[in-house]
Amino acid sequence: MYPSLEIDLTKLRKNTEVITSLCKEAGLEVYGVSKVFCAIPEAAQVMVDAGVVGLADSRIANIKKMSQIEAYKVLLRIPMQSMVKEVIKYVDLSFNSEISTIRLLNQEANQQNRVHDIMLMIDLGDLREGIFFKDDYMTVIDEIMSMKHINLKGLGTNLTCYGGIIPYPETLNPLVKIKQEVLEKHNFEVEILSAGNSSSIHLIEKGEISPEFNNLRLGESLVLGYETAFGDRIKDTYNDVFTLKAEIVELQEKPSYPLGEIGRDAFGNVPVIEDKGMMKRAIMGIGRQDVNPDNLIPFNDKIEVIGASSDHLIVDVSNSDKNYQVGDIIEFELTYGSLLNLATSEYVYKKIKK
Repeated sequence: MYPSLEIDLTKLRKNTEVITSLCKEAGLEVYGVSKVFCAIPEAAQVMVDAGVVGLADSRIANIKKMSQIEAYKVLLRIPMQSMVKEVIKYVDLSFNSEISTIRLLNQEANQQNRVHDIMLMIDLGDLREGIFFKDDYMTVIDEIMSMKHINLKGLGTNLTCYGGIIPYPETLNPLVKIKQEVLEKHNFEVEILSAGNSSSIHLIEKGEISPEFNNLRLGESLVLGYETAFGDRIKDTYNDVFTLKAEIVELQEKPSYPLGEIGRDAFGNVPVIEDKGMMKRAIMGIGRQDVNPDNLIPFNDKIEVIGASSDHLIVDVSNSDKNYQVGDIIEFELTYGSLLNLATSEYVYKKIKK
């Protein structure tokens, strides 16, 4: 059945083994981020078997899907106050930045007779989540330390996610300083110091990460084989753990430039289209409802994605050496964004390859 997202578990295992070993040599443990493949349990289990010490996701629904997997469960997205009961029930550690939410987590953990771990997020300049490192973070930490049902297990940060700030030692140093301040003021050793995500791998490869850091949360590097600060491939990893396969539903020669006055398309945009003369155009049975066409890379480099509507993907096969026919399958390499979309779409079949 097509379109299908094919998942090669052998390649995922290899990627995870290579990268967790690289991190282990630098004194870092890894939380495997499952959100990019929508927490498909078979894939999550492979990451645990291959070396990650926890599974991290942004959605409670995904964490529930992985309930049968024996692994430490981490909620990456700042908890919604409306969901604190589920957070305490299903999550071992949650990322937090708002003291009002942490208070509610403490109250609910008391109700459920639990102690809940948190990672207090510090914003080092990327301007996504976290207490800004130049603000009064210690007042928040002081209150957390007084809570009976909250354990300040870690301090963490996120870089390259919103502002694109690249992790360098000088960028991460304030987090080390905060950990030391907590030790001096409260005589409390924060167990985890998390240096971020796949964009921090370049520091490991260069031997530039501080020994104070002992954790990374990795998704893209495990599933696509790239570090994300500069987009470089990681040695001995695969970039085709996940592959999209889509079927040709129409194959005709047509003009490449629309006939008539151009207005807005189905998404309210005015198309900008290059006139390339007559074109052999394959229409695939997948569209923008499932994936952004700009994030699809055909394995056949003689064909080109030229656009999509909500239900149809249009591909130029004019220069292809292969004589495609209606019913043929075209395979695509994925980016992080396209994998996230495809894994989430209920209209894309998921095929596990062991």
